[in-house]
Amino acid sequence: MCVERIAKILLATLLGLVMMLASTGSIKSAFLLQFGIIVILLFSSFSGYCFIIQILKSAFPMCGDKNNKDKS
Repeated sequence: MCVERIAKILLATLLGLVMMLASTGSIKSAFLLQFGIIVILLFSSFSGYCFIIQILKSAFPMCGDKNNKDKS
């Protein structure tokens, strides 16, 4: 699996966690986590630098890598 797909899976998982926290009544925790996700996404979109992808790149191949054997 490639880095971009893993980052999207992590983001979807975190958003699911926010929904779970909000439904169980932990509104403050859900708000803080959602705010953190928004800040990370805005920083990534304006700067072009994604901290999560930089970390994952050390362990997983990039999606456009020609040496990537996993084409699914």
